[in-house]
Amino acid sequence: MTAAAIRVLIADDQALVRAGFAMIIGSREDLEVVGEAGDGLEAVALAGRLRPDVILMDVRMPRLDGIEATRRLVAAGQPARIIMLTTFDLDEPVFAALRAGASGFLLKDIRPDELATAVRVVARGEALLAPTVTRRLLDRFASELPGGTPPPTLDALSAREIEVLTLVARALSNDEIAERLVLSRATVKTHLSAILLKLGLRDRVQAAVLAYECGLVRPGTAPPRG
Repeated sequence: MTAAAIRVLIADDQALVRAGFAMIIGSREDLEVVGEAGDGLEAVALAGRLRPDVILMDVRMPRLDGIEATRRLVAAGQPARIIMLTTFDLDEPVFAALRAGASGFLLKDIRPDELATAVRVVARGEALLAPTVTRRLLDRFASELPGGTPPPTLDALSAREIEVLTLVARALSNDEIAERLVLSRATVKTHLSAILLKLGLRDRVQAAVLAYECGLVRPGTAPPRG
């Protein structure tokens, strides 16, 4: 185990799922399982005591589900990145979890290497959701969100930052945004960091959700060209 190992807390009510994930994570030199929880209340308590870097959180658990557990952790200022675990693709509660502050979601049948990579990506504060998954997720639920005029908080963004936010919401990766706007990848990352700071958001997933919620992007519209 390296000194800089990413600390992971696993929260799932199925012991076999916890054991499987723990085995996968524990077999990586740069990852470390620091605790396991069988329900949301235990997850909240352990997160406060163990201070993990990443929490793998099952959506459906007894006593306290993963969504409410996520809300409580975020409200308490818990710095850990939270990945929601779900059995079904586009499970409706997943969107509520993203709005609550989760950094993304994974299906429980994810391959071992993909799970390890996802933990590393989220720990770095980068995007977890693949562009195609992000698009399907947001397009599925965006029609249920209130539209209207962008809130005043968007006034703090420059025209270029609005462009970047729009493309993030349309599920483009940093490399794709850089190509579309003829910018370097580093510049795109700088713009994205500024967007998150100005809007008080944790990551690009929340930025995409906000863009849909404020009506900046609506489902079924094509990404702008040029």
